[in-house]
Amino acid sequence: MRPVALLFATLLSLLALAATAAPLVQVVGLFPGAAVLNVDGQRKLVRVGQTGPGGVQVISADSKGAVLRVDGVERNYVLSRELSSGFAEPERRQLSIAQGQGGHYWIAGSINGQPVQFLVDTGATAVAINENQARRLGIDYRVNGRQIVVGTASGTAKAWQVNLNSVKVGAIDVLGVEAVILEGGSPTDALLGMSFLGRVSWREEQGVLKLESKI
Repeated sequence: MRPVALLFATLLSLLALAATAAPLVQVVGLFPGAAVLNVDGQRKLVRVGQTGPGGVQVISADSKGAVLRVDGVERNYVLSRELSSGFAEPERRQLSIAQGQGGHYWIAGSINGQPVQFLVDTGATAVAINENQARRLGIDYRVNGRQIVVGTASGTAKAWQVNLNSVKVGAIDVLGVEAVILEGGSPTDALLGMSFLGRVSWREEQGVLKLESKI
């Protein structure tokens, strides 16, 4: 075989191997019954029994690790620390919110990619919305949620505890956020509670609330 033909055949073989190479899979978030996967740079919250990017299936997941089926083979994965190309530290994303009427902080954001107006509430243990908002956002809380009873300013109320795929404000996007869906029309504003705020850095300075993503 001529050298040029041999080189061409070698290149074809290398391209074929690259095309069939296994995807780069990382587990970057763990929750009971769900994991946040990073497959070749694409992040997604995937629940047990579901298939995520690259055909990766989540077999089981808890706070210690996950079992994933990758290319038909099941493997155990622990929590990974995401690194950008060149192994440099990822850039922290920041957001400043000016204080509004009554000393409150309102910010436009999204839940599962759908627009939502949030009221920041550091006293709320979780992101909280009413059932009408949940229906508008397409959250099937009665099927996927766990029924609970919560305390409100008006007493106790029936609610459902769910995991949201994503909650985003500005450029800060947090995956797998615990939320509470309350029966009835309260709260009238979606509350951005500690299930989101606890996973970012935040501080208040002279009437401005500053949020920063964590590495």
